[in-house]
Amino acid sequence: MKTPVSRARDMFRSLRLTLVLSMVVPLMVFSGVAIYVGLGAVERNLNDRLREDLELVARAVSGPLSQAMSDGDEIVLGESLKSIFRIGRVFGASVFDEDGQQIASLGVADSDVTRSDSAERAIASGKLDGAFRRVDGVSVFSQFTPLVAPDGRIQGLLQVTRKRSDFHELVASSRIWAVSIWSVVSLMVILVVVLGHYGAVGRHVSRLLELMERMAPGRWQIDGPPAGPRELRQIHEGLQDMGARMAVAENEIRESVERERELSEKLKYQEKVAMIGRVAGGVAHELGAPLNVIQGRANILGRGDLADSDRRHLKDIEHQVERMTLIIQQLLDCFRHVPDSRRETDLAATARDLTARVCDEPKCHGVEICTDIPEASAGVLAEPTRLEMACLNLVRNACQAARSRVIVSVIPLDGYWELRVDDDGPGIDDSLRERIFEPFFSTRAAGEGTGLGLAVVGSVIKEHGGRIEVGTNANGGCRMSTFWPVYEKRVDSTEAHHES
Repeated sequence: MKTPVSRARDMFRSLRLTLVLSMVVPLMVFSGVAIYVGLGAVERNLNDRLREDLELVARAVSGPLSQAMSDGDEIVLGESLKSIFRIGRVFGASVFDEDGQQIASLGVADSDVTRSDSAERAIASGKLDGAFRRVDGVSVFSQFTPLVAPDGRIQGLLQVTRKRSDFHELVASSRIWAVSIWSVVSLMVILVVVLGHYGAVGRHVSRLLELMERMAPGRWQIDGPPAGPRELRQIHEGLQDMGARMAVAENEIRESVERERELSEKLKYQEKVAMIGRVAGGVAHELGAPLNVIQGRANILGRGDLADSDRRHLKDIEHQVERMTLIIQQLLDCFRHVPDSRRETDLAATARDLTARVCDEPKCHGVEICTDIPEASAGVLAEPTRLEMACLNLVRNACQAARSRVIVSVIPLDGYWELRVDDDGPGIDDSLRERIFEPFFSTRAAGEGTGLGLAVVGSVIKEHGGRIEVGTNANGGCRMSTFWPVYEKRVDSTEAHHES
């Protein structure tokens, strides 16, 4: 199946053929007909000229021949016939009496003209007459001239013949030259049309076809200025406009697909969160009461007199119960979604407050926590408790990974507030950076972490429209960067009017 470009190329090829067939061929036909008609006129003119030449020759010698016949002088008669061959190019000459009998002859001529219509007309009218006829198998033109006696009586005829080929040799030569010139001119005209078409139209059409072939998704823009005749420049400009509109439409489609994909992912995430939240809530409800009973019984047993080994076992029970309670609480925190309680919150103030409090936690003992937080407000639209929980989990995670130091920074960056947490620990391998936000995934040894801290951070970031990046800092440790959209409070026009 032909592509649009191949069909366009076929049209381009047929355009040249159409120019040749619609312009050059009719022009050549008309010129050929004109040459044919002109050669016919030339041929008739040449025939008339050749006849006039024979007539002049015949008139020149008719007087001496008439006088020689009247005098019966055969010598003069013969010399006069010879003079005909010296005067002009003739094939034969004969003298006949009034009865049509030949009395003298030179060259090829009739011996009897009694049956010649031209001879009878010449005798009857007294005027010259002639016709094409065959003499001794040769096609000739025969000119009959009456020979008039001194008394005015027609006493005989002079026949002068000339080969028919003499009449047509010049015409044939003219035809050969005319056909040759016509052929050369035709070829030159075709060449001029083809080359002129290529120079004025063809190469510009080829360039347009090449531009059309290069047009494809992601490459709709056409470079280069328009060239060629006005119509082709208009086509080029039309292609540029079409390419620009296609590029805009393609971007719109891509953005629409991307928005739909993001909405689909958000919807799947929300459905997943809702489902896991319901499961977590049910688990927390069902396990809460038994855990409280176990915790209470352990406290009661701990009041009595127990051996050291039994008391150690009770402590292990209390520790594991507290750990299970913490896991349930973090699981609920991870999948709790409270978008309606968002309000303007100062990220900088939240970061300053939690870094001051987290220093007293056991997880951060022996770790120096430094801050680089601006005094100015860093406004974000967030649920304060969820925001603090995410930031706290980031700092706790950094303290557990750090050797001796953690740096917490708040930095403005292109419409976001970046909360950056750097530690001087071993860092996180590239292959694990996507998995660390999965629930229950942990890089620590069993029993040292629940694997829900960073999952809580990821959940909170998503529900607030932000993002999180994991990298490596200058000390080789891990850098956790969370980006929170800057909140710009809109001032109601009515309130602004009242304040003014």
